Amino acid sequence: MSFHSTAAQLVTLAAEGEKHGGNHESLNPYVTGGGALLVLLLLLWITTLFNRDR
Repeated sequence: MSFHSTAAQLVTLAAEGEKHGGNHESLNPYVTGGGALLVLLLLLWITTLFNRDR
């Protein structure tokens, strides 16, 4: 596969992505980000809970 044909296929794939959007309708970015933040804060709390040697 040459560089030119690979680049042409990637351009075609990117152009098709504009039509579909790529995101599911039920995914809310605020809920997803808030859930990720909650999980990271929970992991931070667990880490500091078990690191009491200082």
